[in-house]
Amino acid sequence: MSAKKILVIEDDQRIAQLLTRGLTNKGFEIEVAYNGTLGLRRAESIDFDLIILDINLPEMNGFEVCKSIRSFKPNLPILMLTAMSEIEDKIEGFESGADDYIVKPFDFRELYHRVLVALRHNNPEPESLGNIVRIADLEIFLDSKLVKRAGQEIRLTAREYDFLLFLVRNQGRIISKPEIATNVWDIHFDTGTNVIEVYINILRRKIDKGFEPKLIHTRPGLGYMIRESA
Repeated sequence: MSAKKILVIEDDQRIAQLLTRGLTNKGFEIEVAYNGTLGLRRAESIDFDLIILDINLPEMNGFEVCKSIRSFKPNLPILMLTAMSEIEDKIEGFESGADDYIVKPFDFRELYHRVLVALRHNNPEPESLGNIVRIADLEIFLDSKLVKRAGQEIRLTAREYDFLLFLVRNQGRIISKPEIATNVWDIHFDTGTNVIEVYINILRRKIDKGFEPKLIHTRPGLGYMIRESA
């Protein structure tokens, strides 16, 4: 089996070299772009399995790069790796299309685990053709990963799709944050992070905004659930 190809878009040569050395030792094939414009061009011209993307880049910032990549490769896993740690930055990163958001300084072991998780979620077990999951007028086509609400296509990142599918497959049941973290992110829940709330807000905007009935509900202190009525 050929090595998975990862594009690192990072202007800090020290960090780029650390990532290249560490991930190469883990069996990956690494290419580095030192500015946003070059990174976008490489992503357009080469089939990568995953992208690690800084935000503060010369010529074109990471948010712009991520949005552009999403326009032509909607399912390509993108991990943002940045020193920007404010919640507004994280929300903008996820809304730009990032699947994960890692704050510098970082532990390489955690980054490596997140890379494996992102790649695994991007290569699910094959589903039988025509397999569809529904709730109300929301439809998830498992063979193509197409999501529609009232016949309207909803564009989701790979992580958003995984989260929504997990909710729908457990419709009518309250799901705790630790259970979501384990099943969607394959990690133990960190009480200091609000990534689940961020993703819930993004899904509400994409799945519920402008539609009735509202499907995604919060149960304070307990977790979240998806159902046709509150």
